[in-house]
Amino acid sequence: MPNKILKQIHKKLLRKEKTIAVAESCTGGQLSSLLTSLPGSSDYFLLGVITYSNKSKEMILNIPAKIIARYGAVSRQVAILMAQNIRKKTLADFGLSITGIAGPTGATTTKPIGTVYICLSGKNKNICRKFNFPGNRENIRRKSTQKALRILKKGTALSF
Repeated sequence: MPNKILKQIHKKLLRKEKTIAVAESCTGGQLSSLLTSLPGSSDYFLLGVITYSNKSKEMILNIPAKIIARYGAVSRQVAILMAQNIRKKTLADFGLSITGIAGPTGATTTKPIGTVYICLSGKNKNICRKFNFPGNRENIRRKSTQKALRILKKGTALSF
């Protein structure tokens, strides 16, 4: 069932005739699923990709392997490139990305389970935030998706 924030985003994107493309990793398509849940979303939703592996981030989103090797797939640098590159590839007004560690494995000493980066890219500006969500895999994925919607709502209000 679509939530209030999703309905507000839907109306705003339609009214402003703006488009969005999404690149997800740890959420496995949940964000794309929500953004396409309302009738008329095809007017603004251009593409959603799940680049779960490092190789898919390189091949589909053109993220250099050296960036992933240096900073990790779960990093500010990769989240920004994911959002920028999906926006540019689709010619969307906004690119939105999520990359994180939902667990129960994959944690490191510097990136515990629940570490998530969400980035919104517009033509002239990026909003990128780091989060540390508590809980199990399902909760981390759900919280990541909901936070991405809040960032999108704020970003579309700024009209950057």
